[in-house]
Amino acid sequence: MAAPLHRYRFLSVWDLAAPAHRVYQVLADPRSYVVWWPEILEVRQLTDTSGRMRFRSFLPYELSVVAHESRQDPVAGVLEARLTGDLEGLTRWTVTSRGDGASVAVFHEDVEVTKPLMRALALPGRPAFRVNHAVMMRNGRRGLRHYLGLDHWS
Repeated sequence: MAAPLHRYRFLSVWDLAAPAHRVYQVLADPRSYVVWWPEILEVRQLTDTSGRMRFRSFLPYELSVVAHESRQDPVAGVLEARLTGDLEGLTRWTVTSRGDGASVAVFHEDVEVTKPLMRALALPGRPAFRVNHAVMMRNGRRGLRHYLGLDHWS
């Protein structure tokens, strides 16, 4: 169990005016993330079920993780991975149809920070780290909407 100070649980909900199967298809291809998600700097496939990802939001630090696929279920709309590296834990997308041709993509993450700088700054930096994550998720949602042709960066 992670120390509470170094553990983060995030939940983001993205309403998207696109069919669930299309949203799932894009999220299931992390190599495309560098095209539509500004904070994703690099995605490099390592094996059939793992890849390295580097990302950075507005704070002056970069995180690097290896994502190990643990579940890919297009029928249930679930993509899940175990993360190792600067973040250790689980990340999951669940994509469902709203029934009107639109969908909802829900992002859950439960991780422990292992990057030494973030651990050292855990107490004073926690609010900024949470805002940093929120900015990254907001920009990801905008980028995905644009990539899907839903709008022009609203």
